Amino acid sequence: MCLILFAYKTSPRWPLILASNRDESYARPTQSAEFWTDSNGLLAGRDLDKGGTWLGLTKRGRFAAVTNYREGAQQPNYPKSRGVLVENFLRGHVQSLDYLEQVRSEQHLYAGFGCLLGDLSNLYFYSNRSDEIECVQTGVHGLSNAFLNTPWPKLEKGKQQLHRLITAESSLNAEVLLEMLADRQTFEQDQLPQTGVDSHREKVLSSKFIAVDERYGTKSSTVIMVHESGDVHFVERSFGPWGHLIGESNFKFAMEN
Repeated sequence: MCLILFAYKTSPRWPLILASNRDESYARPTQSAEFWTDSNGLLAGRDLDKGGTWLGLTKRGRFAAVTNYREGAQQPNYPKSRGVLVENFLRGHVQSLDYLEQVRSEQHLYAGFGCLLGDLSNLYFYSNRSDEIECVQTGVHGLSNAFLNTPWPKLEKGKQQLHRLITAESSLNAEVLLEMLADRQTFEQDQLPQTGVDSHREKVLSSKFIAVDERYGTKSSTVIMVHESGDVHFVERSFGPWGHLIGESNFKFAMEN
């Protein structure tokens, strides 16, 4: 399970501000974020198990991220990994809408997902569980393991926090966004959605940062801040069992355009 909170064109100084947690099995082999040597200007982590990535951007200004769609029932093995949706877009040159139409034509090959992709001019959301391509409007948005802005408690809380941080722009930086992502508050049962998992797990998964045992939890927190000048600040923190910090990657660069 994952969480992506982002502000799109809400601040003249910061056309894109994003804060995201990736929740995953700690045992799943992962390469921390870096510039890929086999794809010029692509910055992302890598899933070393099934390939692809969950979130990344390029110096050309392309951005993409994917989350799983939470479905309680046991899912079949699908032919393609959702991570290649992000990788293929970032590597390629196909326009966003054309790319999503291609994805739409083969949506049945993937397990349930929600995908954000585009650039600073246009950003889109698509899920193969709704089959609708949505143009993301200016504002503060959130995506967890449902559709864009589905009002789960952690998502609503995160959107409110991000909005306050943007309003108080003088205090906005990567560190305060990472602190926001580190929130381990869970919510009461009557506030939680019913997604097909048992009530205990629903509660465990209700916090922004998940750290409940040695097997599964928030494996990385990522902040991306794109300035109006084209300068980018990308920070990723990596975590191990029980949420222990194991590393940090920090990148600052200018977009090519």
